[in-house]
Amino acid sequence: MTATTAANEPSAAPGGHPQRWLILGVICLAQLTVLLDNTVLGVAIPSLTSELHASTADIQWMINAYSLVQSGLLLTAGNAADRYGRKKLLAAGLALFGLGSLAAGLADSTAQLIAARAGMGVGGALLMTTTLAVVMQIFDDSERVKAIALWATVSSLGFAAGPLIGGAILSHFWWGMIFLINIPVALVGLVAVVKLVPESKNPQGERPDLVGALLSTVGMTAAVYAIITGPEHGWTSAEVLVPAAVAAVVLAAFALWELRVPYPMLDMHFFRNQKFVGAVAGAILVMFGLGGSLFLLTQHLQFVLGYEPLEAGLRMAPLALTVVALNLTGVGPRIVVRLGTASAVAVGMTLVAAGLASIALAGGGTDGGYGGMLVGLVLMGVGLAVSNPAMANAIMSAIPPEKAGVGAGVNGTLAEFGNGLGVAVLGAVLNARFAALVTVTATSLPAALAAAGNDAERARVSDAFASGLQTSQLVGAVAVLAGGLLAAVLLRRAERAEQAEKTTVPDPAAAA
Repeated sequence: MTATTAANEPSAAPGGHPQRWLILGVICLAQLTVLLDNTVLGVAIPSLTSELHASTADIQWMINAYSLVQSGLLLTAGNAADRYGRKKLLAAGLALFGLGSLAAGLADSTAQLIAARAGMGVGGALLMTTTLAVVMQIFDDSERVKAIALWATVSSLGFAAGPLIGGAILSHFWWGMIFLINIPVALVGLVAVVKLVPESKNPQGERPDLVGALLSTVGMTAAVYAIITGPEHGWTSAEVLVPAAVAAVVLAAFALWELRVPYPMLDMHFFRNQKFVGAVAGAILVMFGLGGSLFLLTQHLQFVLGYEPLEAGLRMAPLALTVVALNLTGVGPRIVVRLGTASAVAVGMTLVAAGLASIALAGGGTDGGYGGMLVGLVLMGVGLAVSNPAMANAIMSAIPPEKAGVGAGVNGTLAEFGNGLGVAVLGAVLNARFAALVTVTATSLPAALAAAGNDAERARVSDAFASGLQTSQLVGAVAVLAGGLLAAVLLRRAERAEQAEKTTVPDPAAAA
């Protein structure tokens, strides 16, 4: 075995790489910085609205510029990681993310902050694809579900702990610190990656699919752009229909190109695998509900119920704490193994849907009651602890190990696509309900409250926002439940097909 081949097989030793758990810790640190940045901005919305005079459209672009760039580049980044080395691109991602965070923290206008966030998205794309790909390389089958569960725990922690960490920072510093805090973490992660993470890449060294990379980047960027601008311009406006049409045409061209090119960036035959398709459907819809829910809840806690950023973050913490408790103790992975992938996805996503419904029906009012919201957050945490590892493992196990970067790119693309779709669609549902109940010309809820002439008008504005929140959370709950059932059915069919194939293939030893 040559040195190059050995470098491509870091999990050759029984149990995986000898330093695999330490490496997993480094990977999770890098992953956490990326995912925190998706949600930490939520609690800074009031500060950005007042200090940078940001409108609702500005706020949405600050949040979505990152997702837009990252979503467009994920497949390309995953393919590049497989070809050129996952360690190299993981280190590059940390460096770019740190530089982008510095630019964001020092921005003094909404345009500068949006541009910096877009730059951070490039580093985020590299990090999102390489972290999961490295996990797949350094752990063997016996420990992979547990390792993915811990990786997914950090993913859930990043989405849920962002408001808490952001609130703590904003209680003592100005809003720029929510970005500057990323810099020391990125530096520590960069040093650890260089020293600890083994290099791995596709040993076949396939030629780069430059046309596929261009088509996927343009197509995904156009699709996410259409989703982001839908609530602002209207779903039937030219600003939405034109990029949506571009996305449809370019992504169709991408699929046709990938079917014909000898070294495709994304093998379209993966979509014939029911395990892959089932996990894809579940991943999109669970992030649809989760991303949209957290985006709206952080605003509800601050604007309607009047909590300070840290107080709002603390009230969101049970979601993260539940996920961490179940997966760090090994309860989550054991449930996945005992139930099987299909049942774990069905149970987990049903619990997530129940949590969203609880928040909508018992925790979305203006009376300050927290009980219904607490129950909903805990239910969502249990559901995520079970469903996310099962779906990530299903996606990655359906793809050959040498294509782990592309598999991670698919997984990350789905998460970003679902999150952006959730923010856009659930936000649009909230805005439509809000506009139907009160007539306002303000560009944001704080502005509408400020424009209200008296306490009675402010109460009507708050009640209308709360009603919109309840409606949007129920829409998210229905979508998550439907996605869970669909994913479970497809995964169950895939499991039965695999079992039938095993029973029909003759045993070579018996035939001899």
